[in-house]
Amino acid sequence: MTKRREFIKRSAMGTAGIAIGGMGFTSGMYRSVIGSNDRINVAVIGIRNQGSVHINSWCSLKDSHNVFLKTLCDTDERLFDSRIKMVNERTGAKPQVEWDIYKLLEDKEIHAVSIAVPNQWHALATVLACQAGKHVYIEKPASHNIWEGRKMIEAARRYNLRVQCGLNNRSSENVREAIKLIHEGGIGELYAARALIFKARDSYGMSNDSTPP
Repeated sequence: MTKRREFIKRSAMGTAGIAIGGMGFTSGMYRSVIGSNDRINVAVIGIRNQGSVHINSWCSLKDSHNVFLKTLCDTDERLFDSRIKMVNERTGAKPQVEWDIYKLLEDKEIHAVSIAVPNQWHALATVLACQAGKHVYIEKPASHNIWEGRKMIEAARRYNLRVQCGLNNRSSENVREAIKLIHEGGIGELYAARALIFKARDSYGMSNDSTPP
């Protein structure tokens, strides 16, 4: 147990090895740190859309990094059956489900959580997870404002845990090369930057007022 927890504290936890690969953490390095009989239990909080990406990503680490997707958490229980099937098909195991994040975080066997809930919950969910002793991978945006972001950092430092935001693009080789070029003065002195992004997405549509499920 000590060996496993020490590994988690010292390594950069990320979903599906995106962070692991981005920071140069290979399977060989992993095996030299953690024993084959040890296991890292994770939970996914928020399992719609991007949450399903998290699920598939953690499942892909089952054999290479001995990661076990223990629990799925979402307030929409209608998603449970399809996501359980997804995990079962990928790993041969059936995860537990929980709709209450507070009950999920009470599980002492869970070492880390990845969070893909609506944006306004990112900061609070991260702080709650840290208070419960869980390492955290949180989707972007990390927080609604700077104050919330600082509270997330404070929680990670206070409880000595790893918290990573899903800004994975910064680890891409082309992005790192571009930043290096800028830092070395490749385009001269930088006065301003402007970004514009167009992404194809169908309309969410309009819904009539109704009783919440």
